[in-house]
Amino acid sequence: MEKLIVHGGAPLKGRINISGSKNSSLPILAATLLTKDTCTIRRVPDLSDTNYMVRILGELGAEVERASGVVVVKAEKIKSVAPYDLVRKMRASICVLGPLTGRLKKCQVSLPGGCVIGDRPVDLHLKGLEALGAQVTVDGGDISVNAKKGFKGGQMNLMGKHGSTVLGTDNVMMAAVLAKGTTIIEGAAAEPEVEDLANFLIKMGAKIQGAGTNRIVIEGVKELHGAEHTVIPDRIEAGTFLVAGAMLGDGVTLKRVMPEHMKSVTDAMIKCGFPLEITKDSITVRPNPNAKGFDLTTLCYPGFPTDMQAQFCALACVINDSSSITETIFPQRFMHAAEMKRMGANIEIQNATARIRGGAKLKGAPVMASDLRASAALVLAGLVAEGSTEIKRLYHIDRGYEHLDDKLAALGARVERAQDRS
Repeated sequence: MEKLIVHGGAPLKGRINISGSKNSSLPILAATLLTKDTCTIRRVPDLSDTNYMVRILGELGAEVERASGVVVVKAEKIKSVAPYDLVRKMRASICVLGPLTGRLKKCQVSLPGGCVIGDRPVDLHLKGLEALGAQVTVDGGDISVNAKKGFKGGQMNLMGKHGSTVLGTDNVMMAAVLAKGTTIIEGAAAEPEVEDLANFLIKMGAKIQGAGTNRIVIEGVKELHGAEHTVIPDRIEAGTFLVAGAMLGDGVTLKRVMPEHMKSVTDAMIKCGFPLEITKDSITVRPNPNAKGFDLTTLCYPGFPTDMQAQFCALACVINDSSSITETIFPQRFMHAAEMKRMGANIEIQNATARIRGGAKLKGAPVMASDLRASAALVLAGLVAEGSTEIKRLYHIDRGYEHLDDKLAALGARVERAQDRS
């Protein structure tokens, strides 16, 4: 295992390019299973999650080539079974469920693994497939879906108790594009990544309206064809670097971004008093020693994203004021707080709310990453801490941030990878 050593105090300055979206790439790669033709996906980030999805496609029978951010897939003959050994490492592997059933009319996919950030059931995925006419059973950790006569258009609501399901919306949309008739998804996730998947499916010949809203209408077609697509920028990576620039920057510019996807994050930073310069495809951030605290609540898009909650906890630590963040999507997603407290952060967790009293001097310490975004928060805290911070379980960061250490180093941070022999 590797760890990341962050030597605090080095100011950040300069420009970096934001990578393609992880959360777009994974379902888009899965969607290539819907056609026998060749698909070319560009700007796929080099991450352990995307590498794993490429491996899954290959194990399912697809021919896959990958080079310099471009993935070419030809899924002429594919298998209908994705066993546990194939999907256990990544929760997003569940998104092969929709395309496999859409094309083959049956499949068996094991319940996957992933980050331990709270309960994330797949019941809404299965509810959506049942509304399309599938028979669904879950036994021994395996999901079996059978639609012998093919899918028929249906209507369903995919709103859960903590909001709309993103991967569930993806799965149902991919299954419905080859169904007979019209499918209406109410309570659909409106995230940009869902819209990005829909745009790829439309390039393949699908008929989809309403993607990016809470109501998606899909008119089934007989078959899909190959297509080329460029993945949208990763708004969470961009948000993470914005926070880094605000915490310890001297003018950090993010290139290749889509600011319209980040409005809830940039609005929150502007409200705190951090100066931002926003153009069509770039954002520049500068620090403000007199920044004000904030009170935020995570919500489904276009609300403040749960995937930025941990990073804003780190930001709150350097603001000489009190802040709070209430987590409504994954109420248990505060495991980073205990590790940041080891560094001197003043954080109190009450139910699903973190209350942070900023201004405390952070000091480097050995800390343990528990999930992807918690890892990013610990890196951010390490950048401003006195001394060195060792972040163990670096593989969490590599799941969702493309060459994070290299990009930070390019901005002037002092970071290094090392073997964790503990």
